[in-house]
Amino acid sequence: MKQEQMKIWERFLKGLLIMTGILFIATGIGYLFQYLGFSEENIILVYILGVLIIAIITVNRGWSVCYSLLSVLLFNFLFTEPRFTFFSYDYGYPVTFVTVFIAAVIVSNLTIQIRKQGYRAEQMALRTRILLETNQMLQKAKNADEMIEETARHLMRMMGKNVIYYRAEDGILSEPRFCMAEPGAAKMLYLQQRERQAAQWVFENRKRAGTGMDQYPDAHCLYLAIRNEDMVYGVIGIALEGMMMDVYEQNLILSILGECALALEKEGYNRKREEALAQAKNEQLRANLLRSISHDLRTPLTSISGNAGILLNSASALGEEKQKQLYKGIYDDSMWLINLVENLLSVTRLEDGTMNLNLQIELVDEVIEGALKHISRDHSDYELKFIHSEELLLAKMDSRLIIQVIINIVDNALKYTPKGSKIEIYARKENQMIAISIADNGKGIADCAKEKIFDMFYTADSKVADSRRGLGLGLFLCKSIIQAHGGTIQVADNVPHGTIFTFTLQAEEVTLNE
Repeated sequence: MKQEQMKIWERFLKGLLIMTGILFIATGIGYLFQYLGFSEENIILVYILGVLIIAIITVNRGWSVCYSLLSVLLFNFLFTEPRFTFFSYDYGYPVTFVTVFIAAVIVSNLTIQIRKQGYRAEQMALRTRILLETNQMLQKAKNADEMIEETARHLMRMMGKNVIYYRAEDGILSEPRFCMAEPGAAKMLYLQQRERQAAQWVFENRKRAGTGMDQYPDAHCLYLAIRNEDMVYGVIGIALEGMMMDVYEQNLILSILGECALALEKEGYNRKREEALAQAKNEQLRANLLRSISHDLRTPLTSISGNAGILLNSASALGEEKQKQLYKGIYDDSMWLINLVENLLSVTRLEDGTMNLNLQIELVDEVIEGALKHISRDHSDYELKFIHSEELLLAKMDSRLIIQVIINIVDNALKYTPKGSKIEIYARKENQMIAISIADNGKGIADCAKEKIFDMFYTADSKVADSRRGLGLGLFLCKSIIQAHGGTIQVADNVPHGTIFTFTLQAEEVTLNE
């Protein structure tokens, strides 16, 4: 209150000095005009000009009215006969004085109105700019916490005051956080029980409290809710320390908090929509997976069960070649099941974010050779060839996962190419990357399928995952593993026919110390 009274006295003294100074200047110019022989009308115009200047410089209309009255009295006292009295010989002067006074007051009012209109326009432009900056700032925020924090920082910069803010979580206020305009200010001042009670009251009642309000007027901060019609997202406290804000500042702060509430409401809707979409996607994936597993497991398990039953009941009646064929069928189907389970486990770890890469510098040729030793399908009817690189190629990788990538792509080629097809594997260095290609001369992949070939549950022969012995997880898993390594994977045509799968890994160099 003392600060407000001091400011009132300062404004009063400033207005008084300005009015007195302009009166002296106008009177001095009047004496100069009289000395030069100018008419009294010119002196009156000088005083009216002073009214304009007073109205432009000062805010209070009272100074203009007071100046108008004093200028008429001074003109009568100093420039009309008899001088240095408030009488005049000319009976028309009183009418002139009244007219001049009214004209001065009208000019003063018009000038003040124009000034106020300009001030309001300036305030409106400033308000629009601040709200636009607030909106842009909120759009850049990634989540609700950042939105409230950026709003608090914005208010701190705009007001030059310390700001405390609470986030509402699950119907309760979180612990307070600070945006300090004064780095050395004591935060404990705003952690007192009274401050917390004021913030809690605002949260529960959706009204302002604190400095200058009926509720908790002794608080150090003015507390306001970040809210819409249905929900309170948080509470902002501005450390006014007893200072009162004008109506414009209050409305501007409420507008900023309103923008923040709208952004938080939109963020909440978007989050719920994304969660609903993710849940629907997960339900669809789960349904596809269950449908696919129930179909694809039945075929190899039926084959294993049938072959095992024949061997169990009629092994002695079968020739050695037939027994070997049945054993091989059981082995192939069991290896396929093992590969399927490995892919399922890997996809699960990728989706859960629990797959950790054990990155090591590996010799690319050795990794490829290791993968070829674990090919589950019988490739005796295919020409599977590994073309060794002429130079020593090293790459940073998790060799276990890259072996799985190579196995999946080669198994895919063995599955979809006719017997007798040629499958070649080769590696090369391209700039700072190692490119590994697996090419076949089969029938190739249609252009429309290339865009979806790496999608989960997509298979080349069918748009759903019910095709025989193919969940559509292998290439999806390959893409996920390569992306986790910071590389890329792509599919292209092998001229004149066939398909080339190429993936890249970060190249490494070994420096020998001499």
